[in-house]
Order: sequence, then structure tokens, then C-alpha cells
Amino acid sequence: MAESVTIHGELELLARAGQMFSSVREEFVCAARDLDTWPRPAAREVARARVRESGAQRVRKLLSPAALADEGGREHLHALLAQGARVRIAAGALPHETIVIDRRYAILAGPDSPSGRAYTVTTEPTLVGGVYALFDAAWAAATDLTSFLRGEQPHLDTASRTVLRALGSGATDAAAARELGMSLRTYRRRVAELLDALDAGSRFQAGVRAGELGLSG
Repeated sequence: MAESVTIHGELELLARAGQMFSSVREEFVCAARDLDTWPRPAAREVARARVRESGAQRVRKLLSPAALADEGGREHLHALLAQGARVRIAAGALPHETIVIDRRYAILAGPDSPSGRAYTVTTEPTLVGGVYALFDAAWAAATDLTSFLRGEQPHLDTASRTVLRALGSGATDAAAARELGMSLRTYRRRVAELLDALDAGSRFQAGVRAGELGLSG
């Protein structure tokens, strides 16, 4: 493979660079905003399985608080800990997924797009080293998963996240309630519950707090 190449979509990434996930020997590090950064779950599971089977001695995962927003995500992260991986949570939202393998390869994910996500795969030593250094700096500033959970990271169920998005849309209470199929009283009660869960004194503060925790997506 050339020193740097752009690949379009998870399937092409696995076809052209999938051997990298199987070749981990020393260390696999990954920074991602959540656990669903690959739109195709099947491709994500293939990549995870290859890393597990590779014999990697160290696995580090750095994630945004959004990864803890649902119970399934928490269970997956606890399973990673049980398998010997180290997991830390950043203070706020992280950008698109970044992977470094044995400090030899780096995979940088681009933003979502209608035509599929693009990935830059590089073996260029200076670029790989720079990406790894940035990961290490973010890792040092992050909080161990267990310690982060002791801080009572708020859990928002599906209904609460829907109300949060409605608040972010700027719609009036009446319009948001109609859109969500709720009575105005129920909608306002859910807003009050959301503010309480986020320890926010106002709707504006709730939006800010949700953004800090990576829960606003």
C-alpha cells in the first residue's frame, strides 16, 4: 500500500486494509466519539473480531461521553475491560474515529456523507507519529471509565434524547409536543425531567451540558 491512500466506505476499507486489524502485535489504540462510528454494524464486528484474534498486547479505547448514553454501550465497554483493554472517557465530544496500530499504521475517518465515509490510511512515519502523539495527549487528559462512571454520568433514555433534540431545534413547546405526539403537559414534564437529569437550571444550560457530555447528537 502507498504511504497514504484514501478509501471509500467500510467494505472497501476491510477489503484493502483489513489485514491491518489482524496484524496487531503490540498496541491498538482508537479514539471515537461513540461506538457506532461505522455505519455498517457487520463491518464493525469483523474489524473488532480481527483485533481480538490478533494477539494485541495492549488495547486502548478513548471515547466521548456519548458512548455511555445507552445500556448496550456500557455493557460493551465493561466487556472490553474484562478482556484486558483500557478505556477512558474524554471530557467532551471527540471528532471522527482515529485508529493507530503498532505506531506503524493510522486510519483516519472522515465525516459522514451521502456517498459514504472516506478513510485515510497512512504508513507515513511522521504522520503516524503525530496522530499517536495527539492521541496520547488526549488520553492523558481523559478519565478512566470506572472513575468516570462514579461521577454519575447521566443516562438518557430514547424519549429523553428525543426531547433534547426537540429543544435544540428551537421549536415552541406546543409545536414540539405535536411533533412528538405528546400532550403539552407531558412534553413540559419530560423537559423538566431532562433538566434534572443534566443538573441544568435552564433549557440553555441543558443544551450546553449535553454538548459537554457528547449527548446532543
